[in-house]
Amino acid sequence: MATLRDIKRRIKGVQSTQKITKAMKMVAAAKLRRAQEAVVNARPYAKQIFDMLSHLVSEEDLNSNSFLQNREVKNVAVVVVTADRGLCGAFNANIIKETSRFLEEELGENVSAQLFCIGRKGYDFFSKRQNNLIGKKTGIFSTLKYEYSLEVYDEIVKGFLNDSYQKVVIIYNEFKSIIQQKIVVEQFLPVPVKSESENKAGASFYSNYIFEPDQKSIFSYLLPKHLKAQLWRILLESNAAEFGAQMTAMDNATTNAKELIRTLQLKYNKERQAAITKEILEIVSGANALKAE
Repeated sequence: MATLRDIKRRIKGVQSTQKITKAMKMVAAAKLRRAQEAVVNARPYAKQIFDMLSHLVSEEDLNSNSFLQNREVKNVAVVVVTADRGLCGAFNANIIKETSRFLEEELGENVSAQLFCIGRKGYDFFSKRQNNLIGKKTGIFSTLKYEYSLEVYDEIVKGFLNDSYQKVVIIYNEFKSIIQQKIVVEQFLPVPVKSESENKAGASFYSNYIFEPDQKSIFSYLLPKHLKAQLWRILLESNAAEFGAQMTAMDNATTNAKELIRTLQLKYNKERQAAITKEILEIVSGANALKAE
């Protein structure tokens, strides 16, 4: 049975933990505001550049451009975007679970997967299992920079153009709100754009424009920019989603600590009352024994 000293020591320990979780919640909230602004600013550019590519693409591009050609898929590169640290609820666990499901259910029998891990948590998990890891990028979310996305882009695109894999899929958390993140499985390469016949509205929209130097050159120029913009947006989405998950997790931890402190305080008061009652009974019993003598 716990003594009063043990209960009091535990209350102090929970109070210290509560102060830490409350401070971490405030830090996550401050970082979330900046991360949310960054992702909100990146989304319109990424969407607009993709729309422009959809209007500019031609049948010739689909058949000749290396970034667009649909080849026989023997190897798939799966880019897994997790956090570098924990303390953010089920943020990392959900991504790892979805990636494991994708590897087991979505790939064909004759298709092998090659993993590229962005974030330490995903790398730590998959590196300990028998997975074919082709690369990693860890420790980038503490100071997320555009240069990091360019480094990842170079590694991924290099393997795709060398035919090391014929398809690239990215699995990440999309930021929806502070309390909601959506897991997205997105095809990165080949770029999923529609042909002119499938995009008649776009063709008519650009029919009155004169392109300089020409439509194909503009398309070839914009395509790498589109890929870099999408990859940067994905990293920003995951970063903002991580801070949202961390803020929610720390808020729940603070609330749970408060409830635990209340429970322990009640227990402490009951044990203290019982101890006082016991002491009074001992005193009364001793006094009665002396009177009887």
